[in-house]
Amino acid sequence: MPQNTSDSKITENTPLQGYHNLNRFSVAPMLDWTDRHCRYFHRVLSKNTLLYTEMVTTGAIIYGKGDYLAFSEEEQPVALQLGGSDPAALAQCAKLAEARGYNEINLNVGCPSDRVQNGRFGACLMGDAQLVADCIKAMQDVVSIPVTVKTRIGIDEQDSYEFLCDFIDKVSTQGGCEMFIIHARKAWLSGLSPKENREIPPLDYPRVYQLKRDFPHLTMAINGGVKTLEEAKEHLRYLDGVMVGREAYQNPSILAEVDNQLFDSQSSVVNTFDAVRQMFPYIEKELSQGAYLGHITRHMLGIFQGIPGARQWRRYLSENAHKKGADLAVVEQALALVERGE
Repeated sequence: MPQNTSDSKITENTPLQGYHNLNRFSVAPMLDWTDRHCRYFHRVLSKNTLLYTEMVTTGAIIYGKGDYLAFSEEEQPVALQLGGSDPAALAQCAKLAEARGYNEINLNVGCPSDRVQNGRFGACLMGDAQLVADCIKAMQDVVSIPVTVKTRIGIDEQDSYEFLCDFIDKVSTQGGCEMFIIHARKAWLSGLSPKENREIPPLDYPRVYQLKRDFPHLTMAINGGVKTLEEAKEHLRYLDGVMVGREAYQNPSILAEVDNQLFDSQSSVVNTFDAVRQMFPYIEKELSQGAYLGHITRHMLGIFQGIPGARQWRRYLSENAHKKGADLAVVEQALALVERGE
């Protein structure tokens, strides 16, 4: 295991150089949240943020009746997060995803829910680094896009730094994985709900910083508890990338400043009112194809957080967007309430 204990900051990164800037800031894959409507809205707010799909299981892709790989070209760059533990099935899905135009394949080794564990994927895979390595290699062998891992810093009583290093070492050397996204909490595989697993195990950012120092040749992003761009900037002093989860969803206006603050200071900050208006053509197109307004606007409820009229915006959409025949006029009326600051 690497033993470099230097506390020097990481200021230059060489691995996956062409991909590094793309992964500098991303929105986490969140089940039932980061669907294609959500990603389209987030893309309006930021052109550079890497967007992840919800976790999609290999079984759904291979055997499901729906199109679980669908996305709009306007959402790019988009990464697909896969759930599974069968190397052959993962390779098959990775190949399909690359053909559809995804920029990255990410393996879920972090979700602790019982449902996920029953399918033998998610955080429980941390206990079998060889299997994770085999899964990554199987996908690497059939695609040319990056294949990455999103994981925790430990599971149950297997939460030592040595355990984490052994996992990273095996998956990177035997699997060929060059990019890891580390949720800076361990996961309890029993006794805690998924929500509690996001809140109760303490965050350990220094451990992730040390991991990057000990594996400087790997690209590493951090996830967990990040709520502001100032916090993201602090993490970027030590790491290659930052992934934000619920804050980006519940307060999506944070994304309006990402391009300016984290990518190019010459980029303009997106006006949130304009961002909502930019959604109008998309909403009309989706409604014409049978989508329900509420399925789109539910991802937009938090956009005016902290602005006078935000409560009226949320209330009006929540009360009206799910009604039969609800159309763009509902969004226009809700927006008018915010503009009047009511």
